[in-house]
Amino acid sequence: MGALPLAADQKKARQTKSLLIFLDESGFSERPSVRRTWAPRGRTPILVAPFNWKRLSAIASLITTSTVRHVGLCLRLQPGTVKQPQILAYLKALRRHVRGRRTILLWDRLPAHRGAQVQTWIANQVSWLTMEYLPPYAPELNPVEYFWSHLSRTDMAQFVGEDLEAVRRQARRAAQRVRHRPDLGKAFLKHSGLF
Repeated sequence: MGALPLAADQKKARQTKSLLIFLDESGFSERPSVRRTWAPRGRTPILVAPFNWKRLSAIASLITTSTVRHVGLCLRLQPGTVKQPQILAYLKALRRHVRGRRTILLWDRLPAHRGAQVQTWIANQVSWLTMEYLPPYAPELNPVEYFWSHLSRTDMAQFVGEDLEAVRRQARRAAQRVRHRPDLGKAFLKHSGLF
């Protein structure tokens, strides 16, 4: 279970008719991500936001085949940080989503991914799940990074949520818009340079 070049994983996925699942974590805050704004000439633009640092953690995965015929998106949002129990809960939900179909999971070396609980669970899932690490220090190879970037430049840019629930609703709406545009998911995969 070391870092393999993706071409080998794509070949393996094609031979075994497996799904490729790229997984990554991020987070959203009640404080907006300010990108660009405007105001009448001579007036300084003012964006009013609550002064707190509550965060919503997010786990997302892009699911595709080796031929990138279809691209699916799964997103889970939760308060607090992502640790092994949250990763395990996500992987168990992902198993139900892929209905036990053979799957190759590609992710980084986050400590929660390498933890004993997660590794033990993955070792017991050999009937459907194979795990590979993406190369270290190469986040640009994970297409989910482009999903996060898209959200921060579009739907989540300058969004001021009253509370974490408002942030959650906005992030879910944004993910839904991405799901309804299959060209976006394919663009994330293509932009990674792996397809």
